[in-house]
Amino acid sequence: MISASQLRAARALLGIDQRKLAAMAGVSLPTIQRMETSQGHVRGSVSTLTKIVEALDAAGVELIGNEQPSQGRGRGVRMKEPT
Repeated sequence: MISASQLRAARALLGIDQRKLAAMAGVSLPTIQRMETSQGHVRGSVSTLTKIVEALDAAGVELIGNEQPSQGRGRGVRMKEPT
């Protein structure tokens, strides 16, 4: 699952806007906008989510889910569990 904040953070790490991410993933700009304004986990078809994750991965961003170790090396950011 991808959260809206993960999606925004991934774009920020790459220094790209929503239009650029949409083009990279082959999805529409309104799709990215809708996903980024959602609360919690983004909603969308599996194929759309896969396209976005693959585009971010190809650009060098690893999305890390809860309780998952990072497979990458290098710098990164991870949310802490709320206290």
